[in-house]
Amino acid sequence: MNAWLNTFLFGYYPYLCLTVFLLGSLLRFDRDQYTWKSDSSQLLRGGQLRWGSNLFHIGVLFLFFGHFVGMLTPHALYEPFMAAGAKQLMAIVSGGIAGLLGFAGVSILLHRRLSDARIRAASKSSDIMILALLWLQLALGLVTLPLSAQHLDGRVMLLLAGWAQYIVTFQSGAADLLQGVNWVFKLHMFLGMSLFLVFPFTRMVHVWSGFASVGYLLRPYQLVRSRRINVPADQNLPRRRGAAG
Repeated sequence: MNAWLNTFLFGYYPYLCLTVFLLGSLLRFDRDQYTWKSDSSQLLRGGQLRWGSNLFHIGVLFLFFGHFVGMLTPHALYEPFMAAGAKQLMAIVSGGIAGLLGFAGVSILLHRRLSDARIRAASKSSDIMILALLWLQLALGLVTLPLSAQHLDGRVMLLLAGWAQYIVTFQSGAADLLQGVNWVFKLHMFLGMSLFLVFPFTRMVHVWSGFASVGYLLRPYQLVRSRRINVPADQNLPRRRGAAG
C-alpha cells in the first residue's frame, strides 16, 4: 500500500497537477477573463496590506525561482566549481531568509483577511483557502531546514533534484527515488504540487499576467508624431460672433 501510494503521489500526481495547471489556466483565460484579476482588497483597508504583500511577494518569488533553478539544474553542470554540500548550505541560508520573509508576509495577509469583518465578508472561500495553503506550505518549508541541516553532504538534495528532473523529462522511476526520504519533505512536495492543481480556480491566475508584463520591457518604442493640418489659404473660416470685419 505504501509503495503504491508513493508511486501515485510522486509518479502520476505531478502530471495530473501540471495538466490541470496549464489547461485550466488556458480555459479560464479563454472563457472567463473578467475573473482574471487579483481581487485586491486595498480599497476596503490599506492597513497591513503593504507590509504583508511586499514581504510575501519578495519571499515567494525568490523561493520559486530558487527551487526552479536549484532542482532542475543537473548536478554535472555545477559540480566542477561547487560541491553538493556547499549548494545545499547556500540553499538553506538563502531559502531560510526568503522563507521567513514570505511566511511573515502571508501571516499578515491571512490575519488581515480573517480579522477584518469587511474584508472577510468580501472574500471568497477560495481566497482564504489559498492563503491558508500558502501559509502551511511556507511553514513546512521552514520545518525542512533543520532536517536538511542534519545531512549537509547533499545526498537528500540530490535525490529531490533527481526526482524533479525525472518528472520534467518524463523518465520512469521518479517515485522510487523518494522511497527513503523523510515524510516532511514529501508532504512539502505534495502540498506544492497541489498548489498548481488549484491554481486555475483561484486568484493566483494573476501570476500569469505578472510574468507576461515582462514582455513590455522588450517591445519596440512607439513613435508618436504630431499631425499637422494644412488649411487652404482661400478657405473662409467661420468667424466668432461679434468679431469685427
